[in-house]
Amino acid sequence: MFSFLNPFAKLATAHGQALGFQLNDGGREAAGFKGGAGDCVVRAIAIAAELPYMQVYEDLRAANAAYAEQRNDKLARRLNAKGASPRNGNHRNVFHDYILGHGFDWVPTMKIGAGCQVHLLANELPSGRLIVKVSKHLSAVINGVIQDTHNPARGGSRCVYGYYIKREKV
Repeated sequence: MFSFLNPFAKLATAHGQALGFQLNDGGREAAGFKGGAGDCVVRAIAIAAELPYMQVYEDLRAANAAYAEQRNDKLARRLNAKGASPRNGNHRNVFHDYILGHGFDWVPTMKIGAGCQVHLLANELPSGRLIVKVSKHLSAVINGVIQDTHNPARGGSRCVYGYYIKREKV
């Protein structure tokens, strides 16, 4: 926010190579959905895993409902109150295993107290099919191109908390 106060703020982009950007809703409009929604998790998974939007949407709706039914914690109570729809947002406790089950591995890039080590920059992320976790958002990055409904890179200064990378087929 106040990058002019931080003498190191421009170093991240000065040495970085920007990722490309391609507008991609992951098949949301084709599935009949209109308007905005907090469905970045569904879009990112559909794009990176090459799955139909509606399949991912329904799978996560069922996973949200199952979580709410089987657990008794704050997230379960929130899901019961707001509903299990993925358009209300998704929590890592629900989507993490789903993504791993589709052939991805989790690679954390941030450690407690270490500060930001990886940014949304081409030279700081591997090539391949990625689902990138940034603050309050998931986005698909495929071979150095962000696939999303908006560009979340913030000029390359956006910190990456970690990413899911598609395993190579053997």
